[in-house]
Amino acid sequence: MRFLHVIIATSFLLSLGTDTLAGPIEDADAAYARGDYATALDFYRPLAEAGAYSAQFVLAGMYATGRGVPHDDAQAAKWYRKSAEQGFSFAQFHLATMYAKGEGVPRDDAEAAKWMRLAAEQGHVYAQNVLGGSYALGKGVPQDYVEAYKWYNLAASRSTIDSNRRNRDNAVEMRDLLAARMTPEQIAEAQKLTRDWKPSPPKAR
Repeated sequence: MRFLHVIIATSFLLSLGTDTLAGPIEDADAAYARGDYATALDFYRPLAEAGAYSAQFVLAGMYATGRGVPHDDAQAAKWYRKSAEQGFSFAQFHLATMYAKGEGVPRDDAEAAKWMRLAAEQGHVYAQNVLGGSYALGKGVPQDYVEAYKWYNLAASRSTIDSNRRNRDNAVEMRDLLAARMTPEQIAEAQKLTRDWKPSPPKAR
């Protein structure tokens, strides 16, 4: 899963379409694909240090998996945060997960929910599913079945590609279990919130 996110992230850098970035990123991608992580790191690190949010995300993933660098969750969290602070939803999701697990940062359910919400509001379907669970359990946020149903419902309805199938099935299952504890009025309110929801525009450019 983390490897796929690294590949996805590099495509964001390429999509910026600048001559300055295209060459180094193509070289970094080629090195990464052939398992030459040290060479890939030589390209990614300067871009990350210069503030490129996707390079920061890739570098975080390398620390998280120990590819090209020693495995270091604290460094992974540092670079995920730098990317997340620029509004990159993938980084926000990973940083939230690290707070939820206490990996590289102190375990903090409130911080986890904060970053998960930022990713969910941009339309990150995995974050929406997890945030639904946070509201259902009152983990890092006040317990709120209406909000939980809304986020589960959004994750279920928006997980449309094959790679999201398990996320969709889980969201549907949890939403339906939650509905058994809710009043018809609560369900109607949650369904209206789902219909009215619009993703916030991505901040990272």
